[in-house]
Amino acid sequence: MDELKKKPSRETLCVQAGWNPKKGEPRVLPIYQSTTFRYETSEQMARLFDLEDEGFFYTRLQNPTNEAVAAKITALEGGVAGMLTSSGQAAAFYAIFNICSAGDHFVSSSTIYGGTFNLFAVTLKKLGIEVTFVNPDADEAELAAAFRPNTKAVFAETISNPGLNVLDIEKFARVAHAQGVPLIVDNTFATPINCRPFEWGADIVMHSTTKYMDGHATSVGGALVDSGNFDWEAYGDKFPGLTRPDDSYHGLTYTRSFGKKAYITKATVQLMRDLGSIQSPQNAFLLNLGLETLHLRMPRHCENAQRVAEFLEGRPEAAWVNYCGLKSSPYYELGQKYLPNGSCGVVTFGLKGGRDVAIRFMDSLKLAAIVTHVADARTCVLHPASHTHRQLSDEQLVAAGVAPDLIRFSVGIENAEDIVADIEQALAEANI
Repeated sequence: MDELKKKPSRETLCVQAGWNPKKGEPRVLPIYQSTTFRYETSEQMARLFDLEDEGFFYTRLQNPTNEAVAAKITALEGGVAGMLTSSGQAAAFYAIFNICSAGDHFVSSSTIYGGTFNLFAVTLKKLGIEVTFVNPDADEAELAAAFRPNTKAVFAETISNPGLNVLDIEKFARVAHAQGVPLIVDNTFATPINCRPFEWGADIVMHSTTKYMDGHATSVGGALVDSGNFDWEAYGDKFPGLTRPDDSYHGLTYTRSFGKKAYITKATVQLMRDLGSIQSPQNAFLLNLGLETLHLRMPRHCENAQRVAEFLEGRPEAAWVNYCGLKSSPYYELGQKYLPNGSCGVVTFGLKGGRDVAIRFMDSLKLAAIVTHVADARTCVLHPASHTHRQLSDEQLVAAGVAPDLIRFSVGIENAEDIVADIEQALAEANI
């Protein structure tokens, strides 16, 4: 029992973490559907605004429902502090903008989600923040060559969307730390059930909770978690927003006042205060329901995806199949190292005949639906070059690891043989 209290398993954290009701309180996490919270004296409220006391006063900054769910995700990742955002895009933006400002630079893996790629390459550039994209398979010397004196962070995805590259987290962490900057990892596809990047040297983790964490395509959301391991004070000149006084809070310095929770505190009381990308308490409640079964769903997603990948690999219509659970995958060894219990439910492949054949195949599917979404209980499919990544040029598509014929097949938790049968009939219907 003492051991359980010290280090509960991920399965138990999925169900129990975050909300600990006291005598007479609801067993199920309540929805605190309120914009504001009452206090008895003006002084009590003043202390909250000065960050001298902890508590809730306005849902744009913090809400009890959101706080409980963020605490659960933080516990699952093994971090010290976390926050929810309105979307995964907002989490990616906050992750970078919390430590970068106009005139700064960061390094990112090139094989990332198309929306994140555009956020980094186009939108942040308008704010005066530049990015250099690097091939995640490059060696350490090549990665280090991308750094500049004003580089403030490194960003990458555990399993890239949609390329399914498996990140060598330790390699990226070594390079980032040698340059005195944190490694930020998007852990959306793996989830903390299959990989906890902090254990391999990452400093900050973000999620699009819209995907496996919610698991049912009901709620858009994001999360940001800090390991508490990066020493901001050791590189104080690089991170003045954290290590120097904030005039908007009467000269408070985040690292001195909040220690290991400085990064998330700043993101909450400064970025969320000013930009307002809050997740609604209703969405946080639904997210929590998804988290309670995350440890049950992820193994089924992975089992089904392995079955689909093996089936496709044996079909003559397939030009190529990419899934790190296949021994033929160039990422098999990295998958065994970082994702020994399974990676995710997404399989990518191409069909002989290229883009036109891919479209015919997708239009012939019956069980799998063509949707923008990925990574939920229902099997779905997408052609990134025509959909999520269509804003990218051909050169950018190649750099992002997205081939024109790439089909992103998100395997759900239905019966695996039913999913395979749907693929088989679609191949026949498309006359490939």
